[in-house]
Amino acid sequence: MNKRYRLKKVCWFDQNYTEPDYKDQKVVERFITERGKIVPRRLSGVCSKHQKKLAVAIKRARYLALVPFVAENIR
Repeated sequence: MNKRYRLKKVCWFDQNYTEPDYKDQKVVERFITERGKIVPRRLSGVCSKHQKKLAVAIKRARYLALVPFVAENIR
């Protein structure tokens, strides 16, 4: 019986006991692609509760110019 088991992705924020915050630039940039898009849940492994908070944090960071809206090479 060769069954392959896929490991369940665990939410990064649940593991580190933190909440998404727009001021934490390293965490915000971790969940943004090189083109400046928000990484979807199925790729990042973040739970739905934290994905919603993360999206708001990224949008706030963009508005305050902590994170660019688009990449440099696309402009």
